[in-house]
Amino acid sequence: MKFHCKDQTAASPERPEIDYPCTWVYKVIGQNRTLLKEVIITACAPEDVSISHSNASSGGKYHSLNAELTVKDEATRLAIYESLKCHPVVKLVL
Repeated sequence: MKFHCKDQTAASPERPEIDYPCTWVYKVIGQNRTLLKEVIITACAPEDVSISHSNASSGGKYHSLNAELTVKDEATRLAIYESLKCHPVVKLVL
């Protein structure tokens, strides 16, 4: 299931030149590691994604996971990003 949120686009100074296909890493932050993994797998489907634990807050409340996969084009990369950032389990995507 893909989630949608309001479009909050701002004028960006310059777009980076990205050659596709390429390996891309999303850093996904939230409270529940297990749910974050499920959200990442769903957002990246049907592509295979490698998920690794990146860090945890000092109190252990928040976790960051790295999601690494090969993206075919910009539309796919941005669609995955939007799906991740709009999911209620996800607090932040970098």
